[in-house]
Amino acid sequence: MTLHELSERVKAFVVEAQDRASDGISVADFAEIVVDLLRLVLAALDTIPADNAAKKAWALSAVELLFDTLADKCVPVMVWPVWMIVRPAVRQLVLLAASGLIEGLLPIVRAAT
Repeated sequence: MTLHELSERVKAFVVEAQDRASDGISVADFAEIVVDLLRLVLAALDTIPADNAAKKAWALSAVELLFDTLADKCVPVMVWPVWMIVRPAVRQLVLLAASGLIEGLLPIVRAAT
């Protein structure tokens, strides 16, 4: 698999997740979608020759894309003024959690493939 093919798969995954979240999603559903995305990305990145830092950066950029696309669907409209203030901090927390999750999921993904 090439990075271009993986990029297309990630975009298709995000579109599918967008359809799934069209009526809104819970934070738990969002977390499940993030884990599913990371499993997809990590399994594919294991087949691509690159250094681990580049692979991790690529996986985190996929999570960034997912966050930017879906996170607003988790927030009720009545709290949007507060959400707009805390969104950058929440985005950083999600990326930090995803960074740690990558380290935890990697052995599981490798064992499954």
